[in-house]
Amino acid sequence: MTIQFNDKGKFFTDVITKDPTEVILQTRTHRIKGTVFVTRGDRLIDELNGTDQFIAVTDAVVSTDQGEQLYKCEFLTVNIDHIVWLLPNDEIKASHANSGD
Repeated sequence: MTIQFNDKGKFFTDVITKDPTEVILQTRTHRIKGTVFVTRGDRLIDELNGTDQFIAVTDAVVSTDQGEQLYKCEFLTVNIDHIVWLLPNDEIKASHANSGD
């Protein structure tokens, strides 16, 4: 790891800090629950709109559209061209809280 300082005392490093975001991801044929890491200060959509063709999902559970669990794995990459929709789990909780349930 390299650390550089500027003349004002601010330091720069090649380490990128990312925050875990639990998500439900729908592909054309499967539903995936897991964790996507988002660069601090960015939005989840920024990760999808980046230059990478694949998005990494950790602690992934892959299911059919009907909810039948097919696989569990610690690491999975998904081609972003196959993502139909992506929902952060905290949005689900917020939705339930706002509906009075």
